[in-house]
Amino acid sequence: MAQPEVSLRDLRSFLAVVEEGTFTDAAIALGTTQASVSRHVGALERTLGMRLLQRGGRVVTVTTAGRRVLRHARASVEEARAVVRAAHDEGREVRVGYAWAALGAHTATVQREWARRHPGSELTFVNTTTRFAGLNEGTVDLAVVRRDPGVSQIATAALGRESRMAALPAEHELAGRRSLRMDDFADRTVALDTATGTTTTDLWHPDRAPGSWREVRGTDEWLTVIAAGRAVGLTSQATAAQYSRRGVVFRPVRDAPPVEVLLIWWREDPPSVLEELLALVREAYAG
Repeated sequence: MAQPEVSLRDLRSFLAVVEEGTFTDAAIALGTTQASVSRHVGALERTLGMRLLQRGGRVVTVTTAGRRVLRHARASVEEARAVVRAAHDEGREVRVGYAWAALGAHTATVQREWARRHPGSELTFVNTTTRFAGLNEGTVDLAVVRRDPGVSQIATAALGRESRMAALPAEHELAGRRSLRMDDFADRTVALDTATGTTTTDLWHPDRAPGSWREVRGTDEWLTVIAAGRAVGLTSQATAAQYSRRGVVFRPVRDAPPVEVLLIWWREDPPSVLEELLALVREAYAG
């Protein structure tokens, strides 16, 4: 059986009467006539097959059914407003997702420069633990990743490269060194985020590979495991620049391959700010 179609106009009229207390005041708030408000509320009640408002008296009251509908009506109207805002807010806020460390030491620099060039606009970095850093969920316009998604619908562009750092428990025997080599991970337990992290098992020669792997999800769990002395880690320098955790020290790994930083977006729907943002971030990495 098909569900009845509910009109946003009818919901707005219903909410206005509830909030204002009378049909007359609701009409004033909506900039329309009392007859129009009454018609839309009546239409909503007929669609739902129940009385939502109790007429009579100086102030209209909400029925039991009306109270059940009220919360959902408010959510629906607010969602419709959000759709309109999203359509008109392009350029006012640019949302960039990231799974681990945004742009590392360059994050604040890029945000400040964007604000200088675009007064009234905001460049917002949004943390997520998903593979596409919020792009697939529709919560961001673009995303910074350090692993090519390998999906044809998603376009990628290189932003720059970052060296790799070891993350060690502060009391670890290697923490006193100024730098490490990949061989220093041999026979140790390495914390590994297989979904979004930059470390993969094929970085090591089989003869010098870590002894075991401890799977984690996201930066916070990764840092917690290392601080507790349960594992060591290998990450990009951006993680070391953007995060500090008591009990964790970072050391450069001299012979580790660099990490390529990528910007991703939907190929068929590139944001209007794409080229300018690309140039700005590449400038920061080059500098």
